[in-house]
Amino acid sequence: MKKYIYMAGAVLTAMAIYSCDEDTQSIGQTLTQESDRLNITTEAFEVTTETCVADSVFTLSNNCYLGNIRDPETLTDVKSEIATQYHLLDNVKIAPESDVVSLYDGKASADSCSLTVYVSDPFYSKDSLFAMKMKVYELKATMEEGIKYYSNYNPIQQGMVREGGITKNKMFTYSKVVYDNSSYNLGSISIPLNDPYTASDGTQYNNYGTYIMRQYYEHPEYFRNSYAFSHHVCPGFFFQITDGYGFHAKVSNIGLNVYYRAKNSDGEEVQSVYVAAGTKEVLQATLVTNDMQAINRLAKERTHTYLKSPAGLYTKVTLPVKAIKTAHVGDSLVAAKVSFLRLNDMSDNERMFSTPKQLLMIPVDSLSSFFENNKVPDNRLTYYTTFNYVGSTYANNNAYTYSNISSLITALWNIREAGVATEPDWEAKHPNWDKVLLVPITYSSTSSTRVEHDMTLTSTRLVGGPDNNNQPIQISVVYAKFNN
Repeated sequence: MKKYIYMAGAVLTAMAIYSCDEDTQSIGQTLTQESDRLNITTEAFEVTTETCVADSVFTLSNNCYLGNIRDPETLTDVKSEIATQYHLLDNVKIAPESDVVSLYDGKASADSCSLTVYVSDPFYSKDSLFAMKMKVYELKATMEEGIKYYSNYNPIQQGMVREGGITKNKMFTYSKVVYDNSSYNLGSISIPLNDPYTASDGTQYNNYGTYIMRQYYEHPEYFRNSYAFSHHVCPGFFFQITDGYGFHAKVSNIGLNVYYRAKNSDGEEVQSVYVAAGTKEVLQATLVTNDMQAINRLAKERTHTYLKSPAGLYTKVTLPVKAIKTAHVGDSLVAAKVSFLRLNDMSDNERMFSTPKQLLMIPVDSLSSFFENNKVPDNRLTYYTTFNYVGSTYANNNAYTYSNISSLITALWNIREAGVATEPDWEAKHPNWDKVLLVPITYSSTSSTRVEHDMTLTSTRLVGGPDNNNQPIQISVVYAKFNN
């Protein structure tokens, strides 16, 4: 028992030295006593890669995006559009009906109503005069919990838009989206909803805000929570980009604002507003539209691979699991390090998309369930890394490096061994058993934020591909075994 405990400590030390890129030839001699020497062996195996098309991604997200941008790499447009429910804010109420001064047909009413799209982190804001056209649709039914919404979810094609409901056109440019000087660089796009409104039951109101207020007084149970509100009052809205390109920004909130006048406790008439928020607390989905002919054309290029978001391209990696595990039968695999080098972009176009910052490594067949079940990297079957990470002991320049995926190699091998033990042609039936995907993500390991597909505009090429004309991609492994 003492020998195995000692081996565990020695292996951890070997892994630490290995991650620093130190010479491993004498690790066994330097870590152990002469009578109890640990034999360390290092080898390298070739890794193969190819590009695959993402098609669509799970999109219920903390981060939504709106806009349409011309991709300088493909000369085609990348469009992001949003469907959202509304969240009822705590302690935000409408004044008692008897205090409301604003009237329509002798009853309390709204003076005006609007939707406000709050945007930040704009892509290439120098295109300030590019005109954009947006259309806002009222939904006839809300998005439902339990349904898996992907980035190809289109409320119009799914028949989710209310016929005869609100449809509002809005034209805007960067120059009219006013940004303040805050650290969030926040701006907004306002869409007025002041036209006469006819509810689904045929009742007519002078504007959408009055409809909201009347529902509030007549059916207070509809305002108990966001679920009741979305199912009985406001199913939500879909924000569609109909024309123009040059604007693409993160959307942090889409406010539903109802303005009215009411008397305060002193009997004075004051301006009041009731606000509901389209935020991450309720269901939101981003519809991503790529030119799939252009995406498929990039995927067929063979002298490199691609990473591209949103909902664009992944790099598929075939790991030499069988070679690694059969090369040293009886030895323990203690470390396996692999780097994916980025090919520098030689273009001087300022509109080129940025390089993905974070990358998830995940078995091919686990991709959907990972995101749908809100999982995080476990450093056993799934790993993540950061581009150009600079740590306290090592630096990886212009590459995505996974410092130790030995647990993944072992787990895949064990799955394969269990499969072929009961089914001789298991490998043929499970062609992805030794394959993983490199997927652009957003993730913070220090917070409760879940792992999400990167919905920003990113693109890069990696060394590799079926006809790689650069140095082969290699995975460096360390084996350990006590001498008898």
